Amino acid sequence: MKNINDLNIAFFGSPQMAVYVLDALLARKIKPNLIISQPDKRVGRGLLLTKPPAKIWAEKNNIPVFQPNTLTNQEIVQTITNKGVWDLFIVAAYGKIIPQSILDIPKYGTLNVHPSLLPHLRGASPIQSAILEDNETGVTIMLMDEQMDHGPIIMQQKTETQNWPPRTSELLKITGAQGGKMLAEIIPKWVENKIQPREQDHKNATFTKKIQKEDGLINLNEDSLKNFRKIQAFDIWPRAYFYTETNPQCKKTRVIITDASLENKKLIIKKVIPENKKEMDYNIFIQR
Repeated sequence: MKNINDLNIAFFGSPQMAVYVLDALLARKIKPNLIISQPDKRVGRGLLLTKPPAKIWAEKNNIPVFQPNTLTNQEIVQTITNKGVWDLFIVAAYGKIIPQSILDIPKYGTLNVHPSLLPHLRGASPIQSAILEDNETGVTIMLMDEQMDHGPIIMQQKTETQNWPPRTSELLKITGAQGGKMLAEIIPKWVENKIQPREQDHKNATFTKKIQKEDGLINLNEDSLKNFRKIQAFDIWPRAYFYTETNPQCKKTRVIITDASLENKKLIIKKVIPENKKEMDYNIFIQR
């Protein structure tokens, strides 16, 4: 049996959530041998070619990076196979479909970090959906199969937060660090066959939807808690916003809400970014 530090591990992940998991693993002296991430993308108005956060992390820690456009052809499967004799794959917010032919490559299978209490909130937006709909969430480590968030559960924990609902950015950091810590606890037992995974209760599965830009639109006359949940859930993207008529031509102006609170069941908007303007206090905005 290999020492845990001698395991050949490939990590599949792309956004900041993956970095939180990687940081927690590295803090416990578990360092992947390869990072597989999505390709660099052009972002922003200037279409600047930007590396995914997991790639930046890998380069900082002198770990090789592989960025295939797809994982669904046999040539990519063979390339990953040829990059090492793999003991374990870990997946955290990779963002692409991983076929069974890749999941089956490592000796001890492929473990996934999913930020919900599966089978609740399967899919692409479990963090945002928990903030919008629930009053708690958690982290599940599962053995992946080809179906979405369907594999047997290895470990599951509720997530502790001081105030609910938190922002998505905050909850991503908490659950990412929690997931990495859970993995560090699991991996030695998993490779020694000391953990028996349990099947999910598939009949009780719930599913999240892909978030659209339009989901960020709020009606200030609607329920204050509902609006506050949207502001918190969409703080990264698409950002919560409303439209207001602020000029003689009655042209609608899009206003992004960047900071708000809920006080005595009333929504208190603190800071906004009016269209084509810089961030400002909401009180100043409504006086203009």
